Amino acid sequence: MTAINIQTAQQAEQSSFYQEQHNEISLFQYAYQHQLPVLIKGPTGCGKTRFITHMAETLNKPLYTVACHDDLTAADLVGRHLIGPDGTYWQDGPLTKAVREGGICYLDEVVEARKDTTVVLHPLADDRRVLPLERTGELIEAHPDFMLVVSYNPGYQNLLKGMKPSTRQRFVAMRFDYPESKIEQDILIKETGVEPYLAATLVELAQALRKLEQNDLDEVASTRLLIYAAKMMSSGMKPLDVCRCCLAEPLSDDPQTINALMDVARIYFDE
Repeated sequence: MTAINIQTAQQAEQSSFYQEQHNEISLFQYAYQHQLPVLIKGPTGCGKTRFITHMAETLNKPLYTVACHDDLTAADLVGRHLIGPDGTYWQDGPLTKAVREGGICYLDEVVEARKDTTVVLHPLADDRRVLPLERTGELIEAHPDFMLVVSYNPGYQNLLKGMKPSTRQRFVAMRFDYPESKIEQDILIKETGVEPYLAATLVELAQALRKLEQNDLDEVASTRLLIYAAKMMSSGMKPLDVCRCCLAEPLSDDPQTINALMDVARIYFDE
């Protein structure tokens, strides 16, 4: 089964916090105003999904989120025929529902999907803004409020898993990265209520760990992991225990590497 989350405008009454880094909010709003599809590039845990959730709430539009993977089929996106008590019937997929009714369809880590699946996006990502349904013979014109958004992590790209140029050039592209120190501290404080000195120390530790990426780590400490750590510290858990379970262990399976990460953590959190 495909992991799909549907958030309606009514469910978005409690707005999630998002700290703007540059001018991504206005860029997204301009793209929405001109019915342009958006591609967001950035490392794991830097806030891509949080940003899309925030923009759906800001624009008061339904959000259809699809977590892409190797087994994602075109039918998972557009829909399929099902068998019910009264015979067969057609059930729209998340992409088709967004196209018909309006809303933002967000394909997270789109390069993980099979290439024959992403081809269905082409007629929606240009000036045609249509979705052909071969199995029903329909040609659906996109609702004026429909918007297509996709994201991926450029660090994972290779010859087998990269977005085709013919697909990438159909999108307005935005690049995300981990926030600057002050912004990241503000995010931790507003998200978790952690003490400012702990937020500042966590960010300093994260920056030190991020410098190890090229030599020892496949991934770096994300803002998402820092939020987890700040939540646990703010509830009274010992900082070094938090660093182990929220930073060192998630970043590596190698015991020696984990010990080395903890040695770095002890520089910042000396118990």
